[in-house]
Amino acid sequence: MPPCVTIGLENLKHGFTSELKDRRLGLLANPASVDFQFRHAVQVIQDLLPGRLTTLFSPQHGFYAEKQDNMIESPHTRDPELGIPIYSLYSRTRIPTPQMFDNLDTLIVDIQDVGTRVYTFIYTISYCMELAARTGKSVIILDRPNPIGGTRVEGNVLKQECTSFVGRFPIPMRHGMTVGEICRYFNQACQIGCDLTVVPMSGWKRNMYWRNTGRTWILPSPNLPTPLSCMVYPGQVIFEGTNISEGRGTTLPFEYFGAPFMDTAAMAPILNREVAGASFRPVYFQPTSGKWQGQVCKGFHIHVTDPDKFEPYAASLLALQLIIKCHPDDFEFKPPPYEYEYERLPMDLILGDAAIRTDLCAMTAIREIKARWQPELETFIAESQASYLYD
Repeated sequence: MPPCVTIGLENLKHGFTSELKDRRLGLLANPASVDFQFRHAVQVIQDLLPGRLTTLFSPQHGFYAEKQDNMIESPHTRDPELGIPIYSLYSRTRIPTPQMFDNLDTLIVDIQDVGTRVYTFIYTISYCMELAARTGKSVIILDRPNPIGGTRVEGNVLKQECTSFVGRFPIPMRHGMTVGEICRYFNQACQIGCDLTVVPMSGWKRNMYWRNTGRTWILPSPNLPTPLSCMVYPGQVIFEGTNISEGRGTTLPFEYFGAPFMDTAAMAPILNREVAGASFRPVYFQPTSGKWQGQVCKGFHIHVTDPDKFEPYAASLLALQLIIKCHPDDFEFKPPPYEYEYERLPMDLILGDAAIRTDLCAMTAIREIKARWQPELETFIAESQASYLYD
């Protein structure tokens, strides 16, 4: 039985194929690019427009999403059935070259985003949009749900001095938009100006979380295996900039975090008192890869009990501040490199504002940090609504 939300890939056949039947098509996709029958976008487009696909592209983690971590590149390759090239946009370059677009007229994008500023897929799309604008090509985005909803927008807006591949444009940590909407926002507000069409979803509403869509979750990258891992990700991703394990190498990445030295007994009462909509349950875990590989870590499993109240970014900022306070001799910020930045501190790139790191270390109350970013956040919310496609 079809789910209650129909995605852009499934709506492509309704009024969009006639203009594409004579065009050479590229496709940016990965394993999450499937319809409700689990047919990949390559197959769907081949069935709708036989012989028109000429070029495939992959984002970070590869066309088959087999690469586990940051700065693990995927090579260019060829599709074994169609014999057409698959260009990796996470290899020696994160930006497509004009030669990669030589054999296409329209780039179709079918990518599952997760609603968080530091998730690199949206910047890969933005670079493709820029090249399309320069070379006279068009771009079609096949829209998909934001798994953490479209009503909650959270966090500071990225500062110009913190731009990187994990934060290219001035948006907050949790942007509250679908992939189609945020690409519309980039195209307009960031003045990319490409010939952009979004094939919208049917049935999706802004207050929906993934569980409300009736769709099966297909992990878009190896360490976001569940919709719950996406829900905590806008906050837990900050631990990538530290020596605290963000749960990579466990069965619950981002839902787990910790280190061998963490004093969970001191932190648990504060976290469970101050954070609404979630419970922090002390756990032990032993990562099989990544930070603290093979060592027993003490930490927490975050259980989201009310997603309408839970603020993942503020919650993780509080957790980080408590770790800094309780473990000044053991805690460390991760040094460069991080996502091909070799000089700036990874934490500043992730937070998008170096002043927040300074405030955390100075034990500035989280409510004061939030109050400071609120005016810019409200401006973003007001301006971004022009790019909304759904009530």
